[in-house]
Amino acid sequence: MKYQLLLPLLLICFTTCKQNSVHGNKKVNSDPLTIDSNEMTNNFYDNTETYPLAVKELTIGGEIANPGRVDLSGLPVRSVIVKETLLDSTGADRFTGAYRYDGYSLFDILDSRRPDKANAAEFNQVIDLYVEIENESGDKVVFSWGEIYYPDNLHRILIACRVSRIVPSKSGDLWPLPHGSKIVAANDLITERNICSPVKITVKSYPLSFKVTRGLSPMYSSLLKVYQNNDLKAEFPDKPVSHNEITYNTIFYGRGRGIHSTQPFSGVLMKELLISYFPFSRHNLMSGIICIASEDGYRCTVSYSELFNRNDQKEFLLVQTEKGEDGGFFRLFPAADFFSDRAVKSINEIRLDN
Repeated sequence: MKYQLLLPLLLICFTTCKQNSVHGNKKVNSDPLTIDSNEMTNNFYDNTETYPLAVKELTIGGEIANPGRVDLSGLPVRSVIVKETLLDSTGADRFTGAYRYDGYSLFDILDSRRPDKANAAEFNQVIDLYVEIENESGDKVVFSWGEIYYPDNLHRILIACRVSRIVPSKSGDLWPLPHGSKIVAANDLITERNICSPVKITVKSYPLSFKVTRGLSPMYSSLLKVYQNNDLKAEFPDKPVSHNEITYNTIFYGRGRGIHSTQPFSGVLMKELLISYFPFSRHNLMSGIICIASEDGYRCTVSYSELFNRNDQKEFLLVQTEKGEDGGFFRLFPAADFFSDRAVKSINEIRLDN
């Protein structure tokens, strides 16, 4: 009896490993033995057939030292699970299905492409970079460099080469399958960035120049200005903003200096402060990029979706210091980041470009 139970499990393991051996952009054979329809394991996400998705040829360009065609053949195949939801014509949410996607992480695809920043002489940090991805229809979506390389949970943005439905056991709903490869942003609540058939990746640095004053001390900004496409939308002086404050316990760790502190951060949700100036829309979700700049010229990029459209509740906080405090009055705390590099101090500008 033990051997009768063991044989199906061995077959599942063998064929799953066989399926994970993906070469380049070739289609993957979907073997029915990979389906755990009898739920012999505790994995809920392998109970239905896996379908191959044809991956278009990808190229990478922009501000990198080694542009060219993307070779996927040596990259690992990673998996994410998503509940896809889009905006309808009225702006309401429209659920479109639950899936497991297997594919190539944007982290891995960009890993050997060294940045060659246009603004390196002014600001050599990588945290003002962002990535624009275009599909064969001309649709474009953006991701900040920080959401690719800095989060606690890596490999959450894929170019999918396989898909499997996550079917409810009672309703048996069979969600529609995509017809080709797609970008999958697994941390997005509304999945407008999950566009089909990506073909082009472009690395860019935020194009606006800022006055850089290295070693500025003490550093303090008494006014925060909010812009959309260079139009001034709001100004916040150094006084408390009227939003509910929340607290995150954290281990605050920098990529250069290592451990900073283990003290909690308390602040208001940055998205609540900005939503009336940066409205929630399909266009902003797909292609909005935000720059958060400091009094000394330090800055970082954050995608609109990364800030306003998370499904993991790891939000960006705007921390308010004591008046006159070094590094104040407004500071950024990115709760989803492993490193502290995007924790911009003395914020004096927030800009949305879309």
